[in-house]
Amino acid sequence: MINRTVLMSDALNFSAEQAINPYYGDSHTETLKAQAEHDSIRLAFETAGIEVIQVPSPTTSQDGVYTANWALVRNKKAILSRLPEVRKTEEDWARQHLVELGIEVIDAPEGLKFSGQGDALAFGDYLFCGKGYRSDEAAQTFAANELGFTKIQLETIPQRDTNGEPVINAISGWADSFFYDIDLALSIIKAPSETGNGLIVYCPEAFTEESRRVLSELTDIEKIEISLEEAQHAFACNLVSTGETVIMSAHAPLLANELRQRGLNVITPEVSELAKGGGYIRCTSLSIQ
Repeated sequence: MINRTVLMSDALNFSAEQAINPYYGDSHTETLKAQAEHDSIRLAFETAGIEVIQVPSPTTSQDGVYTANWALVRNKKAILSRLPEVRKTEEDWARQHLVELGIEVIDAPEGLKFSGQGDALAFGDYLFCGKGYRSDEAAQTFAANELGFTKIQLETIPQRDTNGEPVINAISGWADSFFYDIDLALSIIKAPSETGNGLIVYCPEAFTEESRRVLSELTDIEKIEISLEEAQHAFACNLVSTGETVIMSAHAPLLANELRQRGLNVITPEVSELAKGGGYIRCTSLSIQ
């Protein structure tokens, strides 16, 4: 089983006032609706056999609901994230709660961006990493080395303006993408094992040509390819799988049907309010075991 234990906060301090990614279009958020969606995700996790550890969200950040960005954890060691300025207070908040759980916290190198699990997805001993937006390649190399992973470096396509130029986010000052974290473009369904190669889902159109080549050359991994429509507009890749049950978007029927045909259980909680912040099911949970 993968994602056996996850860390979740709550949506009580969620807002969409600071537009730090391209998904922010409606700054009006309803706290009760956001929390109800968050509760439904937690219930889906527990139904799938996932242990959920809950901590409060920080009152000082609009995005504290997205715990996936707090760190990357393996074997009771965590590489702490380096987040955009509007999320900076989450770093010490995450440190406090990870330490309380008995997890050793290691700081990512100063001056580098690192989006934690959002930009680094474990696949057995491999680590799929996305660079260029919320994470620097050097930070991911550091995390992979510290935690004993072999890094597979990838890059998603940038958001472009009407002139075809890459967009710089006005709030963060960083380059932007509809796939600013790799967990919006790729997901882990089954880990590799002695009896199987493992299974991933990814959207080819979300990646640069070089990264598509890297993915195509991974012939020892089973892959499901999905459309740009389901990846970008339905958050199809932003899911959590145990290897037997997949908790995913209710608006990605093609992927859901493919997973069911492969014998997987699928649970589809309804999420719309939390999506106003550019986050979805995977974003609300940090895998710690």
